[in-house]
Amino acid sequence: MTVFIHPLADAKSIKIGANTRIWQYAVVFVDARIGENCNICAHALIESDVIIGDNVTVKSGVYIWNGTRIEDNVFLGPNATLTNDPMPRSRKYPEKFSGITLKNGCSIGAGATILPGITIGENAMVGAGAVVTKDVPANAVVVGNPAKIIRYMK
Repeated sequence: MTVFIHPLADAKSIKIGANTRIWQYAVVFVDARIGENCNICAHALIESDVIIGDNVTVKSGVYIWNGTRIEDNVFLGPNATLTNDPMPRSRKYPEKFSGITLKNGCSIGAGATILPGITIGENAMVGAGAVVTKDVPANAVVVGNPAKIIRYMK
C-alpha cells in the first residue's frame, strides 16, 4: 500500500512513510517527517519541525507543534494538547521552541495537556485529562492535575 492522503487534507510534506493514512482536514507542513504505517486522523495539525516515528496514531483534534519528537508506536488520544512555548505571547516567539519528546510505545489519553520540554518515557501512560508538568518515567501511569504517578505498567 502507498501513502493515502484524503483529498480534503492539506499535506505539503513529501517525507511521509509507506502505508500512512492522512484523513480529511488534517494539515501537514512542508518539512514534517512522518514514519510508516501511521494514522493521522481528521482535524490534526503537524508543523514543519516535527518528527513522527512508525506505527503512530494521532487522533482527531491533536496539534503537534515545532520541536516535538514522537518515537515509534505512540498513541495520541483525541484532543490531546501538546505545547512548545513556556511563556507564550502574541506575535513574540522564543529563539527555540521547547518541544515535547514522546518515547516508544507511550500513550497520551484524550484531552491530556503536556507542557513544553516534557519527556514521556517508554510505554508510559498519561490518563485522559491529565496535566503533565514534569517528565514521566518509563512504564509509569500518571493521572490528574498536576499529573501524578499512580502505578507502573508491567
